[in-house]
Amino acid sequence: MSETKPAKTAVPPGVTAALVLADGTVFWGQGLGAAGETVGEVCFNTSITGYQEIMTDPSYAGQIVTFTFPHIGNVGANPEDVETVTPAARGCVLRAEVTGPSSWRAAQPFDAWLKSQNLIAIAGVDTRRVTRRIRESGAPAGALAHAPDGKLDIAALQGQAAGWPGLEGMDLAREVSCTQTYQWDGSTWALGQGYGRQENPRFHVVAMDFGAKHNILRCLTALGCRVTVVPANASAEDVLGFEPDGVFLANGPGDPAATGEYAVPTIRAILETGKPVFGICLGHQMLALALGARTEKMHHGHRGANHPVKDLATGRVEITSQNHGFVVAAESLPDGVEMTHVSLFDGSLEGIRCTGRPVFSVQYHPEASPGPHDSHYLFERFVAMMEEHS
Repeated sequence: MSETKPAKTAVPPGVTAALVLADGTVFWGQGLGAAGETVGEVCFNTSITGYQEIMTDPSYAGQIVTFTFPHIGNVGANPEDVETVTPAARGCVLRAEVTGPSSWRAAQPFDAWLKSQNLIAIAGVDTRRVTRRIRESGAPAGALAHAPDGKLDIAALQGQAAGWPGLEGMDLAREVSCTQTYQWDGSTWALGQGYGRQENPRFHVVAMDFGAKHNILRCLTALGCRVTVVPANASAEDVLGFEPDGVFLANGPGDPAATGEYAVPTIRAILETGKPVFGICLGHQMLALALGARTEKMHHGHRGANHPVKDLATGRVEITSQNHGFVVAAESLPDGVEMTHVSLFDGSLEGIRCTGRPVFSVQYHPEASPGPHDSHYLFERFVAMMEEHS
């Protein structure tokens, strides 16, 4: 349905949900999933597949996801395509109403899955208009409400959106990280077999969980690694006490500078050991901060599975899966740290490495869940580093 402004506009007949931005802009629609209200940063994702993986990506903590692809929910939901047990996203915004599942893998309709996860959704929204609003003015704060009886307090929702502090300065990694150390041996998925198990690992990796997706851990185990996952606030003594062959810095949500207050000292101590280190997404940003660079909030961020990234060493272009609203400032890289990858969309920094040390990271998601598999070689590079330094 069309947007209206200001927020005092009466609720149209038949409407059961609304997305209300901090400036009073209202998008009307039909509610899906759980009934209730939620508030967060409104962003958009351009992926045409993998909506269940996206909604369960811990990096979306504090965010309401607008899908630019109109047919979200058409293949239903299943228990295999989740990236975390408890989704951290606040809700989602859809163009078309959700149809019945049309996949043999579906275990339940998307609407039922949203309800089971206590996620609020709205359908029937002009998502192109929402996307243009974000691209032109930046990611706004918004309140999303689903009221089956149609009773929506738009003024109160605007107040919630206007009062939301935003992601800058927020440490959300603590909210999505594990609270206790655990072992992971699950491997990648195969048709007709499901997920496998790694029973004969060659290397031991300690993964710092800033909001790790399950498929990242699967990619490591598939290449012969035993993975020990530790909380985001683990100390260097905790990490090194496991005597790892390498340390992995996982993805996650929120402002890297806020999480870095406790994570950066740990990472610096790990770097002093000379062990191989590989980081992605928030882990990439944490590594950059530990090396002396700085991060900054992006205008509207990168979220989708079609982002072209150039490898500066080889000239190869990878189509990548991305989800981030902060970026490492390229001009802040210190001596001994060089840019390895760059976005062909906006020229922003997408990867770094330490010269002469087995340390590297990328901003995007090489585990490709969802997304293309162009960047799987990065896990192989990490394993090769551990082999060389073992």
